[in-house]
Amino acid sequence: MFGRRHMELSRHYVMCGGMGDARIRSMVPLFGGGDSYVKTLDRTLQYIASAEPTHGELIEWHREQFANVESQGSIERRLRYLESLGFVQQGVDGWRLDTAGQRYFPEQDSKVLFDIMAERNVGLQSLLFELAARPMTIEEINAFLLSTNEVLGWTPTKTDMAKQRVNWLRSLDLVARQTNQYQVTTLGQQFVDEIQSIRGIWAEEAVESESNRETEYSATEYQSVTSSRALDPEFRAVVLHRYDTTCPVSTVDHSRLLDIAHVLPWSDYPDYRADFGNVLPLSKTHHAAFDAELFTLDTDYRLQVHPNFETESDLLQRTLLHRDGETLSAFANGHLDPTYLEMRNDSLGWW
Repeated sequence: MFGRRHMELSRHYVMCGGMGDARIRSMVPLFGGGDSYVKTLDRTLQYIASAEPTHGELIEWHREQFANVESQGSIERRLRYLESLGFVQQGVDGWRLDTAGQRYFPEQDSKVLFDIMAERNVGLQSLLFELAARPMTIEEINAFLLSTNEVLGWTPTKTDMAKQRVNWLRSLDLVARQTNQYQVTTLGQQFVDEIQSIRGIWAEEAVESESNRETEYSATEYQSVTSSRALDPEFRAVVLHRYDTTCPVSTVDHSRLLDIAHVLPWSDYPDYRADFGNVLPLSKTHHAAFDAELFTLDTDYRLQVHPNFETESDLLQRTLLHRDGETLSAFANGHLDPTYLEMRNDSLGWW
């Protein structure tokens, strides 16, 4: 399990929203091969920590340590990448470990390293999440990254940046290559499970307004609940991707008009906040209606509307009342856990 130190790191990541615009779009490979980046990082940090070399000494060290490495520009590109991640820093007298290097290097904990890398590099965490759900080719990985992280914006036909993200995950032993596909390892699945649990527990919310739950349920009698939830942006991006950025109930298909709704309530089940089986995308209106228990889904993914729900809204009549009992095919992808639906429905007073 993750220790207290890593829980604090994960809490920091959640509250910072993945570092926002400060995150890095272009990951850089390290010398030594596609599955050796971490080994190369460890060797580099070891040398810098022990010798605090000058810039020239660090360049020569790279040439001595790695075959076919001569270009100073190539070496400096990798050093600047490690510097941008906070692993190392160039001072007046030489290179030394920076804050991220000081956090990671003493124990070389792979969980701490992943947290640093995911915190600073766009798409690394969401890629691990998606590979835990299905194996993918590099072309599929490339398309996934571009569709879930608009800030990346590289040319769709070029897969270099996708390969670097996969190789960093391979170097961490979180992902393995099988023929032409990549899939998570046992350790990778463990990381996903623990990250979801810890980041779900630490996610915080603002005070909610009181909802007005009347005996008779109608759209005019319900006061919507408002809250601010610190949900990991890459977690949100993966959920939207799995449902084609579309609300399965209303068919609203614009990401800014969609919320991530929780089957088991956010406030009552903190352990399930970042569980992919417990979430679905809903339009803001339908999210409010779902949280107000005006409709639900049964374990066969049929829409079930509260028997006393009344509304004059054409939208709600068309998307809820007229679809009561209809199977929603969008949930055939198997991402929504029917066990959670059963737990939710058992708690409903009208079910």
